[in-house]
Amino acid sequence: MASEAPPFWWEKPDWRAMTLAPLAWIYGTVAGRRLLKAEPPKVSAPVLCIGNFTVGGAGKTPTAIAFAKAVKNRGLRPGIVSRGYGGNYTGLHAVDPDHDSARHVGDEPLLLARHAPVTLCPNRRKAAMHLLQNGCNFIIMDDGFQSARLHMDFALLVVDSTRGIGNGRIIPAGPLRAPLTDQMRKTDAMLRIGKGAEADFVVRQASRAGRVIYEAQLAPTSAAKVAGRKWLAFAGIGNPDKFFASVRQAGGEIAETHAFPDHHNYQPEEIRQLVLTADQHDIGLITTAKDHVRLATMIGAPKDFLRQLAVLDVDLQFERKDAPDHIIETTLDRFKMRSRK
Repeated sequence: MASEAPPFWWEKPDWRAMTLAPLAWIYGTVAGRRLLKAEPPKVSAPVLCIGNFTVGGAGKTPTAIAFAKAVKNRGLRPGIVSRGYGGNYTGLHAVDPDHDSARHVGDEPLLLARHAPVTLCPNRRKAAMHLLQNGCNFIIMDDGFQSARLHMDFALLVVDSTRGIGNGRIIPAGPLRAPLTDQMRKTDAMLRIGKGAEADFVVRQASRAGRVIYEAQLAPTSAAKVAGRKWLAFAGIGNPDKFFASVRQAGGEIAETHAFPDHHNYQPEEIRQLVLTADQHDIGLITTAKDHVRLATMIGAPKDFLRQLAVLDVDLQFERKDAPDHIIETTLDRFKMRSRK
């Protein structure tokens, strides 16, 4: 759905949102009922869910990576449950970052698998059980908040400060996956990423609901190779503008941008055009880690193109340094409490 998100979802509500309002009401009613009434199965390990209120890029992947690192720092063995959006596996599959391709398992699972074991399955309980059977003792659920298919000990909802919740309408009239009030009832805390004002409304709603609000920034980790150069920046992610801003933050000068749909599978002609444009203007090519993993694992990707391609990696940095530990500790405590029942 993220790759199909129409631009009007992120604009002030207009006639298109109004026309789709009846369908949105039906979708929201079903989604809200499923979220609030479901009794998802439990597993014998703490489960931290990293989700978001809307479709599209909000920063879940760097957040899940940050928590995988934090969990390992506590001496625990995290495992990540993912549906593998963008891939084509329909059963259960343990991601192999050395041999799997993004076309088969999705780009996000490949990135996540660099930091912790990742198992894909539409049945999230089966994925979690597979991880536990293979030595993991802390489950991070990448997305899956609205699906209610696995019990969550803690639900952290991520919101992008430059996009917020868009026009505030529910699919298909807007990007919300369920009514905001219903989602907020199941949310334990919210993480706002960035400094923009577009998330102010949902921050106020979370505050009124008594939810803890954390703040974080995406900081470039490879700024030295980016600064002082001119770039053709391209990205096929939920919010390409966020990547372009990161390139500028790292000190790079963007001469040209190309935005592709989320999880885009690049075609040979598109790659040739990118190389041609960069050569004509004597500028470098730079993209995201997600795009790079798709390009690097595609069949027939030109080796010369991959060698000249720069990748801007980012890390999530919490304003409160103790935020990850506090969330992990709360997740562990809640698991211990339900284990005693």
